[in-house]
Amino acid sequence: MSTVPLEKRSAVPRGSARMSSRWRDWAPLAVLVALCLTISAFNGNFLTVGNLMRLLNTAAIPMVLAMGSTFVILMGSIDLSVEGVVALTAVLASLLVANNISSVAIGLWAVPIAVVAGGLMGFVNGWLHVRVKIPSFMTTLGVGFAGVGVATAILRGFTARIADPTFRFLSLGRVLDVPMAVWIAAAAVAIALIFQERTRSGRWIYAIGADESTARNAGIPVDRTRILVFTVAGLFYGLAGVLSVAQFGQGHALISQGRLFTAVTAVVVGGTSLSGGVGSVVNTVIGVLIVVTLANGMVLMGVEPYVQQGVQGLLIIAAVALSLDRSRLDVVK
Repeated sequence: MSTVPLEKRSAVPRGSARMSSRWRDWAPLAVLVALCLTISAFNGNFLTVGNLMRLLNTAAIPMVLAMGSTFVILMGSIDLSVEGVVALTAVLASLLVANNISSVAIGLWAVPIAVVAGGLMGFVNGWLHVRVKIPSFMTTLGVGFAGVGVATAILRGFTARIADPTFRFLSLGRVLDVPMAVWIAAAAVAIALIFQERTRSGRWIYAIGADESTARNAGIPVDRTRILVFTVAGLFYGLAGVLSVAQFGQGHALISQGRLFTAVTAVVVGGTSLSGGVGSVVNTVIGVLIVVTLANGMVLMGVEPYVQQGVQGLLIIAAVALSLDRSRLDVVK
């Protein structure tokens, strides 16, 4: 009998698949290094301390979002509610600190409230997906649209402008000359890594993504784990909503536009398979850095915006093609 734990069996390569597995493991890091060398060859400003710090600051919010998306995708599901959760939590946070619309001003207490609100939306995603048996892409798409709609209705098209310097310190402040948003993103990565490596739920995610039927037969509480993972993802999205408000100094329903594409692209580019069971938090960190570095490099090299979008589109197609383990795919739908 095999002694390899169920949740790790999908990661054990056999025969000729061994080299392919190793390529998938190292490819994201190789791409990141090659990208940095290429951009620096064209523009010497890329590797300056100032630009690298801007790059890390730009990566902070996508990093937090991608931490939540990673666990959902590892289960073989997808979460399209990112923009709706960020929009609603951002509006909620902006109305709970000193602003030009509401008289409420509870300062940094707005942070945990907004994060918990994101977790509640994630719980709704998971509950509907599991209990009502609605496919994850449809459930999360609906919740995402609802989030944007409620955020729009709350502000009625207006923008809440923040007047709380302490709250804005979460993004604009610096500790040891590093933007506070970078420290918060690093903390989010550490928490995600602990959840992945040090909790049973984190290990069960791999088993569910690799083979849900086998996971059920092994006694893993699949339904409960799915709901938990969507809830955890919502908590990360809520934190990203808070950072968005702190960064831009305002809250409105459209503050999250484009965040979904960036988050999912970063996870997949990092090597996490859309079919589930393969990937990790570390992979996603590399994926975020690839996406942000590519965008930063194209700006430095003067690439036109519409060309940048085309390159990003090709990037995600190539990433999906390279990350898929075709030995596990009998049918492509």
